[in-house]
Amino acid sequence: MAPAAPAAPAAPAASAASAASAASDGGRLARVRRGRPDDPRWARPALWALLAVTTVLYLWSLGASGYANQFYSAAAQAGSESWKAFFFGSSDAANSITVDKPPASLWPMALSARLFGLSSWAILVPEALMGVATVGVLYAAVRRRFSAAAGLIAAAALAVTPVAALMFRFNNPDALLCLLMVSAVYCVLRALEDARTKWLVLAGVCFGLGFLTKTLQAWLILPPLAVVYAVCAPAKFGRRIGQLLLAGLAMVVSGGWWVAIVELWPASSRPYIGGSQHNSFLELTFGYNGLGRINGNETGSVGGGGPGGGGRGGGRWGDTGIDRLFGSDMGGQIAWLLPAAFILLAAGIWLTWRARRTDTLRAAFLVWGGALLMTFATFSFMSGIFHQYYNIALAPYIAALVGMGAALLWERRNEGGRAGAVASAVLALTVAVTAYMSYVLLGRSPDWHPWLRWAVLIGGLAAAAGLLLTGLLATGRLGRKAALAAAGLGLAAGLAGPVAYTLNTVDTPKQGSIVTAGPSVAGGMGGPGGGFPGGGRMGGPPGMQNGRQGTGQQGQGQQGQGQQGQGQQGQGQGGRQGTPGGGTGGTGGGQPGGQNGFPGGGFPGGGQSPRNGQGNAQGGQGQNGTPGMLPGGGMGEGGRRGGGMGGLLNGQQVDAEVAAKLKKNADDYTWAAAAIGSQNAASYQLATQKPVMAIGGFNGSDPSPTLAQFKEYVKQSKIHYFISSGTGMGGGPGGGQGTSSQITSWIESTYKKVTVGSATLYDLTQKKTG
Repeated sequence: MAPAAPAAPAAPAASAASAASAASDGGRLARVRRGRPDDPRWARPALWALLAVTTVLYLWSLGASGYANQFYSAAAQAGSESWKAFFFGSSDAANSITVDKPPASLWPMALSARLFGLSSWAILVPEALMGVATVGVLYAAVRRRFSAAAGLIAAAALAVTPVAALMFRFNNPDALLCLLMVSAVYCVLRALEDARTKWLVLAGVCFGLGFLTKTLQAWLILPPLAVVYAVCAPAKFGRRIGQLLLAGLAMVVSGGWWVAIVELWPASSRPYIGGSQHNSFLELTFGYNGLGRINGNETGSVGGGGPGGGGRGGGRWGDTGIDRLFGSDMGGQIAWLLPAAFILLAAGIWLTWRARRTDTLRAAFLVWGGALLMTFATFSFMSGIFHQYYNIALAPYIAALVGMGAALLWERRNEGGRAGAVASAVLALTVAVTAYMSYVLLGRSPDWHPWLRWAVLIGGLAAAAGLLLTGLLATGRLGRKAALAAAGLGLAAGLAGPVAYTLNTVDTPKQGSIVTAGPSVAGGMGGPGGGFPGGGRMGGPPGMQNGRQGTGQQGQGQQGQGQQGQGQQGQGQGGRQGTPGGGTGGTGGGQPGGQNGFPGGGFPGGGQSPRNGQGNAQGGQGQNGTPGMLPGGGMGEGGRRGGGMGGLLNGQQVDAEVAAKLKKNADDYTWAAAAIGSQNAASYQLATQKPVMAIGGFNGSDPSPTLAQFKEYVKQSKIHYFISSGTGMGGGPGGGQGTSSQITSWIESTYKKVTVGSATLYDLTQKKTG
């Protein structure tokens, strides 16, 4: 045989490398299709089926919610029109003011709207896909150290948690934040396996991006995760600390680059930072969106700037305490599996207590358990703004602990002996407590499928008895089958309540700033439209429901899936200086005398109304009719708020005639119109797809623009119309002397009023005569 050419030996090497690469790629693809070699044959098909069902669930009738939270939808629309608005998270494409959050959660929606055009689906589909991704990442995180069954239980529990299904079909920042937090935990768990630095750095990047999503909430679980890594990682102590410092640097860089640019950017050429009182993102981060949420000292918030009082350490946002998340407004959102998570966390720590320092099973319980306990404690005792949907942050931690703990106890149960009997008893206790928790939560909606609570209770108790008896008495193949049947019944009973709540949530359109999952509940304002914690009606005592005297007829609502409820009708006279009203206003777009029928003096503590006038409002219809009870602009049904709290919680329907009026010659102006409050401005901006200035930001309380700045804009013909239906907040907490009130008073005394359809506009190019 002739000798080979000198280059010949390289060819086999290259071929071998290509073959190895192809084999590696093929191996990865095979693992995606079939799962791990030790997975049972049903595991991967079950995972794909679960993800497919979750996708359908989260996309089902998604367009019925319209633009959902118009506040964020308008910002996404602005970002789809202007890259500058995209970068800053501006409320409008002309960049007058930003939303009161960093912009990361807006970027997927804005890119989707830029690619596919503005629509409900373009806004909400990215959120639903984030939900499916979160379920998948949670499965992967649990499966790495536990069985496929544990991963599937955890993923399914997350998918059907009512508040998760709610927020993964909505456009608040919480969907992206939840995905990033689960991804961060996954990376930390990977790093704990072999102390690889790259995984810890990736976790830091997730936390940094989480900060750009919802500021300091993203760092809530940092302390327990850092402590667990510092103690349990399989490396020398010095290396562990160095890795944590490097991860911290990655977090600061990935989250801080945007903050640095914003803080260094000349304030005169960027939008005002919404939610701050001095045009500073750092102030927003550590004040209104940071420590203010903990201590209640939220300058610029809807109820003033001081800490809330009353209750058991509570305030405007409900009582605080260890049982807060089990209460009437919160329980149905998240508490279904919360007792089970606590029990199984304790069981997991107990079963792994004697393991070596670097044991990854125990580390997993410590990581997920630490995240749960830190978040639970914060939510239970924080005095600042707290809404029901915040509880989505707990959902993956609860689901992971339930999957891990149940699987570990099941394995120990099958080992037999005294340890097996104890494991069976703990499993039985968990199932029984979960069934009782569901019975209690379902009982808060006594007319909504009343049979379900009894079926869940009886099924759960029967499953608990079966698990206990088979653990103590049954042996052999028949005993294993009986135990498996009892476990299946217990799982079905434990998830039946959340599934029912989730299906109700999916079937009910959701709109506004505050939304809740499931049907209406006794003692709270849950249900289709959402509401406020604490079980009361918003607006405080009569003396605080200022500025409105009126008469109204409350409509009737039939509870039950598919049934319709009529909102309120109301008519009232605007008042001045917080005159105790006593009447209930209507839901929907009221006119002068208050923003969308809201009392002239604004939110509690409001002060002087800019003027007297009449307010008329018509309630909407929806499912599970919950009477609209907010003063002068309460809750619409079926998740719709017709300008609830005076347009603070949602915008209003915009007539085609009004939209056409605003769009005419709009390109000749920087802003087609201006309105008090971001929700009001958002309604008109989405209807016209033209920039609308949000005076005062979300609450109407931000000092942007000042009266002098607004006068200069008008002088330069940059604003065409002022929308009077957005004037009721009176400057928010600032009362009658606030910037919003000053601008309103100046406009009303200077420019001509134009009535178009249901709206009252002021043409800022036409001054009054005489």
